[in-house]
Amino acid sequence: MSRRPLRIGLSARIYHPQAGATALLSKSLHYLEQSVAHWVMARDVMVFMIPAVSGDGIVNRSSIRLSDYAEYLDGLLLQGGADVSPQSYGEEALHPDWGGDIVRDAYEMELLHEFIEAGKAVLGICRGAQVINVARGGTLYQDIATQIEAAGAHVHDDYDRHSHAIAWEEDAGLARLYPGASGGKVISIHHQSIKALGRGLTVEARGASDGVIEAVRLQGKPYVLGLQWHPEFHPPGSPDLLDSTPILDEFLNAARGHRW
Repeated sequence: MSRRPLRIGLSARIYHPQAGATALLSKSLHYLEQSVAHWVMARDVMVFMIPAVSGDGIVNRSSIRLSDYAEYLDGLLLQGGADVSPQSYGEEALHPDWGGDIVRDAYEMELLHEFIEAGKAVLGICRGAQVINVARGGTLYQDIATQIEAAGAHVHDDYDRHSHAIAWEEDAGLARLYPGASGGKVISIHHQSIKALGRGLTVEARGASDGVIEAVRLQGKPYVLGLQWHPEFHPPGSPDLLDSTPILDEFLNAARGHRW
């Protein structure tokens, strides 16, 4: 008997209307960067974007809650986007541009909580890794360039073509996915990064030149992995970049394990 495709939930990026905006841009918009959906859909997977309920929405409330998505879906992917608000980890923004999106923080942290409670697999990418850390009580560097001495370049005008090397931590789960390799080059675009680790998290990878945390994993069950880099930006078969396939397969196998 054939198995149904996996159902993976994808958190929404949120566009908040700006003062003076009109027409569609006067509304709150939920969207995704299609590359992350297409990366997951490289396997036998259906992707469902999970909507948030923001303050300006007009909703006839039903009995459906975020916990019902966690029950129905097999796993959750927290995608990248805006900064995590320093208020979400008990700090004030050190610069007006670093205020982040506290509305999205609350939505994604609730999603994360519900999927963990349901025992479902979670993968966080870029901002998603930071959300996992903050939701577990950790903190962030608000700006790598000004708060980490001798930090390498983690943002660049080349955006999804800018890469740098990472190195696995000893005995890390990621190291077991890549036997014989000490790390690789990744597309990593972020000006914030993990500072104090959240409860139950261990470091899986760091920047090879500066030690900036690039991956974390929750110990025990369920499967929760946070990647500071963007595996969806790695072209298949690229000789220069880390092959993302083992990570995708590990996540999807973890999601599948809760059904069979």
